[in-house]
Amino acid sequence: MKSNIVLISLLVILFSCDKESKIKKESYVNSSDFPYGNVPRTKPEIALSAAFNRIYDGTIKGFEVENNELFSTFKYTPLEGFDYGNNDGTISRRDVSKVIKANGKYYVWYTHRETSSPPIENGGNDTIPNRDWDLSEIWYATSKNGFVWEEQGVAVTRMEKPYAGWRSISTPDILVYKNKYYLYYQAYTVMPGAPGTTGDDCAVSVAVSDSPDGPWTPSNKIVLPNGPENTWDHYKIHDPYPLVYKNKIYMYYKGEMGGDPRVRAQGLALADNPFGPFKKHPLNPVINSGHETALFPFKKGLAALVGRHGLEHNTIQYAPDGVNFEIAAISSIFPIAPGAHIPDAFLDNGNGRGITWGLCHFRDVLKRGGTCQSYSILARFDCDLSLDTHDPLMKDSDILNDTEIYFKFGLTKEQRKRLEEN
Repeated sequence: MKSNIVLISLLVILFSCDKESKIKKESYVNSSDFPYGNVPRTKPEIALSAAFNRIYDGTIKGFEVENNELFSTFKYTPLEGFDYGNNDGTISRRDVSKVIKANGKYYVWYTHRETSSPPIENGGNDTIPNRDWDLSEIWYATSKNGFVWEEQGVAVTRMEKPYAGWRSISTPDILVYKNKYYLYYQAYTVMPGAPGTTGDDCAVSVAVSDSPDGPWTPSNKIVLPNGPENTWDHYKIHDPYPLVYKNKIYMYYKGEMGGDPRVRAQGLALADNPFGPFKKHPLNPVINSGHETALFPFKKGLAALVGRHGLEHNTIQYAPDGVNFEIAAISSIFPIAPGAHIPDAFLDNGNGRGITWGLCHFRDVLKRGGTCQSYSILARFDCDLSLDTHDPLMKDSDILNDTEIYFKFGLTKEQRKRLEEN
């Protein structure tokens, strides 16, 4: 008898809950207004705007950025261990690779320039760089904690003529594949920004080693060539970025379609061998914005940090197939030329876990005698774009910067004069 009473009570409770749920559902199913309070987590059966359809049908679903695994703010820390001389522009470090861990420590490779003069734009020659990445070579450094680094010196030097890279090699990235290490880099046979060029013409070459400490053997050949004449990547193949995905080497890269201002986008080329041949994807370009774009495995697909340049700059995007990218989040103060620590960059296990930190660069500009001279320094960024980390401070979208930061982006003298005259 007692058990029957308990059973009847449970049925009454379940019926009441179900009835209450139906009432709540009907309260917005039969209304044209979006409900207050108990915001529906499943798509209501009412007409919705495009903005709210994205919440339910978009790449990353949900209302709050706190619950979006592909949203993060970025925090920055100066690095210890790098010497920039007198900060006079003669020493520059920029364009870091992905950070990998080997031999119990972290490794990173980057563009290193050490010249007698800082760059003189449109004034370069055999000893004076025309751009910050001119007359450069690839160096590397190691670290035990990612904050304090020990520079190890040169990894790959400039080539001898006539091999690609005799003028400069820059913007490296690393691939670990079948127990070997491959460094891809931009290989210049003309001075960056030289008269008669489109500004920064080059393609991609590669060097190989059995150890992250070298020695490195350059292939002395172009492994990712420019596109056919009058195609979008005819002149420039920049920022090579290899990952292992779907049993192939996926090489992402930046191309430039010319115009004024220039239109930049990201392409993809696939290969079965680190030396190629790389076959460019028929849907190129696969990302319509960005400058130095970093990608990483995320769940079954790939995510991308699309910073600087283009309509979709400062977005974090996701492609479940590594090709068809959609915006998953919008952030601010993006890292410039990020090289993330991606433990599963080359595992190809269909279970990408995301990233939490990496290195980037900042560009310091020196203006002397009416010319623009520049050099770059390396820094660390931290974020929460990981399925295994939950850091609420990285999910705070209400960033209030110091007032002086905003005033540093004030009007130019010309703008102020024009506005005052009107």
